[in-house]
Amino acid sequence: MEQFAVTQRAAARIAEIVASEGRPAALRVEVLAGGCSGFQYRFALDETRQDDDLVIEQGAAKVFVDPASLDLLAGSELDYADALMGSHFAVRNPNAKSACGCGTSFSLD
Repeated sequence: MEQFAVTQRAAARIAEIVASEGRPAALRVEVLAGGCSGFQYRFALDETRQDDDLVIEQGAAKVFVDPASLDLLAGSELDYADALMGSHFAVRNPNAKSACGCGTSFSLD
């Protein structure tokens, strides 16, 4: 199975956020049921690594992904977009068949 990748831009932003928090933490990336297309991405700072988490370390940045989410994220890439309409983390997911306009919700069929 292909892993989940993190771009340099996303890693740099994660490191900035964690440094501003002043506590050791990682960005947890999860896929949850819901959203307007069936699944939605959730991004949150998390200090606790679970035993079965995939841990991606890139420079000062760390990302946690649980196994259930990883199944839906295989081959995907986490990026950080700094655009006129707002800055946000974005997942480029080759498994998603459709996505909604918000960019955080997707469907597999």
